[in-house]
Amino acid sequence: MTIAALFPGQNSHALGMGSEVAASYPVAEEVLATAERTVPGLRSLMAQGPLEELTLTANQQPALVAASIAAYRAWREATGLTPAYAAGHSLGEYSAHVASGSLDLELALRLVRRRGQLMQEAVPAGQGAMLAAMGDPGVVREVCQETPGVVEVANFNAPTQTVISGEKAAVEAAGVALKARGLKAIPLKVSAPFHCSLMQSARDALAPDLHSAHYGNMAFPVVANVTANPVMEPAEIAALLARQITASVRWVESIETLAALGVTTFVEFGSGTVLSGLVKRILPDADVRSIHTPHDIQNFVEAS
Repeated sequence: MTIAALFPGQNSHALGMGSEVAASYPVAEEVLATAERTVPGLRSLMAQGPLEELTLTANQQPALVAASIAAYRAWREATGLTPAYAAGHSLGEYSAHVASGSLDLELALRLVRRRGQLMQEAVPAGQGAMLAAMGDPGVVREVCQETPGVVEVANFNAPTQTVISGEKAAVEAAGVALKARGLKAIPLKVSAPFHCSLMQSARDALAPDLHSAHYGNMAFPVVANVTANPVMEPAEIAALLARQITASVRWVESIETLAALGVTTFVEFGSGTVLSGLVKRILPDADVRSIHTPHDIQNFVEAS
């Protein structure tokens, strides 16, 4: 079994995430305790809400990292296994680097808290939008190029699911054009237009923090969103994480890269099953697991 650990990004959150695994595994409890020390009040927000406050980008980003790493460390302790590779979707790339050992948990929590604040502030509320297009990604690219204003591909999520991001009017115009070309276009409920050039101010502001951070040796490579290639050199990480804020998430290529590297089992850690679903759409025959609770860990052990 060659395992890739996968870590979700925004909108995979849920109230109570991390609570069950922390109650059963001291190593997971310590993760949530670290999160509370780093972002005071975060733990009660994760457990009890209100959901609207947890959903805020600046809260959701550290909460998802904490829940993901809690589940990951509990799974490692229970199984004794180490992944061969890791990848994370957008925000999840920070969780992947914590899992690999390149980023300290507390540092990662501080970075994503700041990242969330900066991304939220980059575009005034109501001026940006995102939309999921169902169909040929080549057509989506063409429509983005032909539409006036800022509208760009944010995520290549699955072979027929591509997310676009940009100025509200431009995204809406692209949606009309996509429907005229026979594609489905579904507006997304997001607080800002992520992964497009409108996030440049957030990228510029976070870059110094990323470049001054300490990156340790990696226990295994992390496939970067920006390049869809594995990273093993700590010196490369800061620039890739900075570029990621304004660049497309190349998720389809990332999963294909992992498969080409010999990965046989994809394990999603944290909250929700969004990435598991995307992997199944990219590689229909893949062995995909999700680890969120002690029950999930027990099922993994029994199945292995």
